Amino acid sequence: MEIRAVTADDHAAWWPLWQGYQRFYATEIPEATSARTWQHFLAADEPMYAALACQDGRAIGMVHWIFHRSCWTDGDYCYLQDLFVDESIRGSGAGRGLIEHVYAQARLAGASRVHWLTHESNTTAMQLYDRIAERPGLVQYRKKL
Repeated sequence: MEIRAVTADDHAAWWPLWQGYQRFYATEIPEATSARTWQHFLAADEPMYAALACQDGRAIGMVHWIFHRSCWTDGDYCYLQDLFVDESIRGSGAGRGLIEHVYAQARLAGASRVHWLTHESNTTAMQLYDRIAERPGLVQYRKKL
């Protein structure tokens, strides 16, 4: 398995994974938003990044992350926003590999923390997350504007 940053040529490989992620979370992100997000991944002046996990020439997983400032540390935080592995390959280590890729990129950028959210019903993924990260016990609140 190879994990690498996306390039402009990867849109066709990324798109089905992005669609699978949305189906998993029962949401539909407007195509214009997805197109803008894709452009952010490719722009050198954006703090948003994406990588693909590939096996035998096929994209099997994707991860997106964003760097942002923190009032608590000198180093930025790294928010792992989206992680998805094709159902047919789950349990292969691809998810862990994608998270470890983000950890490595965050270290290179001088970030002080990687954090992410998952839905409380995502118990299978949480088995992995509990092994490779700490669960701080925080509760998220939000309001759409």
